[in-house]
Amino acid sequence: MKKIFILLLGLVAVLMSSCYSHRVIGYLQEPTKGNKLPVYDSVSYEPYRIRVNDEIIYRLITMDETYSKMLGTNNFTSGQYANSYRVQADGTVDLPFLKPLKMQGLTEVEAQNLLRDAFKEIIPDADVKLALFNKYFSVIGDAHAGQFYIYKEKMNIFQALAMTGDVMNSGDRRHIRIIRPRDNGQEPEVLEFDIRTNTIIDSKYYYVYPNDVIYVARQKNSFYTVPSYSGFIGLITSSVALLTTVLNYVAYMYK
Repeated sequence: MKKIFILLLGLVAVLMSSCYSHRVIGYLQEPTKGNKLPVYDSVSYEPYRIRVNDEIIYRLITMDETYSKMLGTNNFTSGQYANSYRVQADGTVDLPFLKPLKMQGLTEVEAQNLLRDAFKEIIPDADVKLALFNKYFSVIGDAHAGQFYIYKEKMNIFQALAMTGDVMNSGDRRHIRIIRPRDNGQEPEVLEFDIRTNTIIDSKYYYVYPNDVIYVARQKNSFYTVPSYSGFIGLITSSVALLTTVLNYVAYMYK
């Protein structure tokens, strides 16, 4: 019985150390000497700037019906039927009845103003609403993978992951990666960070941009980890029941 008791204590100790804890999966933790979370510097938010291969859509607003029909104005709400225009390798966009416009490196607001000024040269009362068509980010790995629309400016990493249903408990929150494309044929930028620390707020890792790919790796020891304490209790109960059955069987065989 003493050996059985020691065996059970060892089993309990192993399983207790294998449970997911707040320290492992909790967000917005305060960095301390005990948890050794990284401390990230705050940086100013930088708006997204249009890159090569991005696509734009626009809506021309004018009281002149002749120009409106001739130019075939776009409608943001027309979904898959909206005409989108790709940013070419030289950074310009070719639009009907206009000379190529250099949009690479501009924010959406700057590109909108540029397009409005171009249309005003031929339509005095022209107004333009412009948006990025490919305003999506992707998630892969130990989260609910998919492609998701960026519905607001300054979307942060927590809002982005909430759209996926959050990172799975088995996901490695210490090494989240964002793969971010860059212009001019450069290799994509890879940002790696620990999402558990509260200093991630307003850091360079905080905001999600169009075309970002968020990769969540699986924890190396996740196969041996119990998802919750209720699961831990269930596992202990079933393990004790199995051990008792085996011991009773062995005792019966050696009578």
